[in-house]
Amino acid sequence: MRLAILLLVLAACTPSTGDQVRLTVLATSELADLGPVLADLKRDTGVELVLDYRGTVAASSELAKGPSGFDLAWLSTNRFLRLRGAQPLLSESTMMSPLVLGVKKSKAGQLGEQPSWADIADRAALGELTFGMSDPRVSGDGMAALIGVATAAAGTGAAVRQEDVRCDRIQGFLAGRAFDAPDVIEEYERRQDNVDAVVAHESAILSLSGRLREPLEVVYPRDGIVLSDYPLMLLNQEKRAHYDRVVEWLRSPAAQQAIMARTSRRPIDPALPRNEKLDTPIGNALYFPGRQEVLDTLLAAYDRAGTGRQVIFVLDYSKSMAGGRIAGLREAFAALNGFDRFYVGETVTIIRFAGQVLEERSFTVSGKRELDALQAVVASDDMGSYTAIWSALDHAYRKAGDNASIVLMTDGENNAGTSLAEFLKVKRVRVPTFAIRFGEADLGELSQVSAATGGRVVDATAKSLLEAVREIRGCR
Repeated sequence: MRLAILLLVLAACTPSTGDQVRLTVLATSELADLGPVLADLKRDTGVELVLDYRGTVAASSELAKGPSGFDLAWLSTNRFLRLRGAQPLLSESTMMSPLVLGVKKSKAGQLGEQPSWADIADRAALGELTFGMSDPRVSGDGMAALIGVATAAAGTGAAVRQEDVRCDRIQGFLAGRAFDAPDVIEEYERRQDNVDAVVAHESAILSLSGRLREPLEVVYPRDGIVLSDYPLMLLNQEKRAHYDRVVEWLRSPAAQQAIMARTSRRPIDPALPRNEKLDTPIGNALYFPGRQEVLDTLLAAYDRAGTGRQVIFVLDYSKSMAGGRIAGLREAFAALNGFDRFYVGETVTIIRFAGQVLEERSFTVSGKRELDALQAVVASDDMGSYTAIWSALDHAYRKAGDNASIVLMTDGENNAGTSLAEFLKVKRVRVPTFAIRFGEADLGELSQVSAATGGRVVDATAKSLLEAVREIRGCR
């Protein structure tokens, strides 16, 4: 009798799937926490998954180049792979986790009850929020953060297009970046005393519970989140039967509950009860960009951030600007706040001129104090006779650094100082000059200078001066 019972127990513990199978898997680094779940998978199905870890963006790039030698891929999303024109044989979602912001409780109140990505970027640009994130050239969650900010900046409610990307706003957000790291959670834990927040998946932030000196609150931006669904993708057609067995097991209620309990990722089935810490609604999912060029533009903005950008404003304060024109100029600068403000680390130089340079002030932004000082310079009532456009622009060129752009605002014709011909004779380092023309300013001359320097003319008679200022601070 005892022998019969023992045989029954052994039979119950032995997989009914035949021989043990090993499948090689190119996996996102985030899935390193699945060890206990994969052990259960092997026990129940006879299939062992051997994971080789990469960042999702880097892995997608590798897979898009051709056969990888892996049987399966298991990434946070297959969207990066599809944007590169590659298509897995099969793909099944296995679990979900939104990209969120984990912020210290002492800082959370500054963001408001349910901040948007715009609010987060605004606080970062002003130096009031520092955060860690993953490198978007390698990691899916790093790129998802840029997509979130870019979508909020575009304000279209649709998938971001290349022409929608506002590089100045991306760079304002990145002014708050304290670090990027392959393992952003481990790095945040190490630097937690000096950093306010971390951008990562909900599951990763929840994994820090009990490990920090100051707990993090999870913020779900109200304008939407990028949702990862961790698809398991078939690469080797010969492993189809084993792949089906694994997918069936992973999507079963018991496995989904185990994944939720052990990794804090949400089940695929919305009807499956969530535990308390995953019961918070995540809001709307943001649309993912439909073209690789959009991601390339976001990466270009990322690469340029933190490089000591300088913007020089050459402002016409001749008497012809008095009244509505100077009021419009001041209004434009006053409106450069929130998502459009100058950001921490950016150097802003103001050169006011008439028949000569009236004033020059430079500010490297570290917070609100410099922004208020900039407004005070623009508010000056000190105006002069004549208009020495090219002398003032020559002065600006002598102040320009390696990563500068120049904005010239004028309503008149040059009638003092250096002539246009003399200005163009001098060989200078190429600094883009963006001329904002209104009033009687000579369109031909402004166009000639802008074209020669790699800039362009914006006609403020055709659009608001504020929109013109925003345009010249965009992607270049």
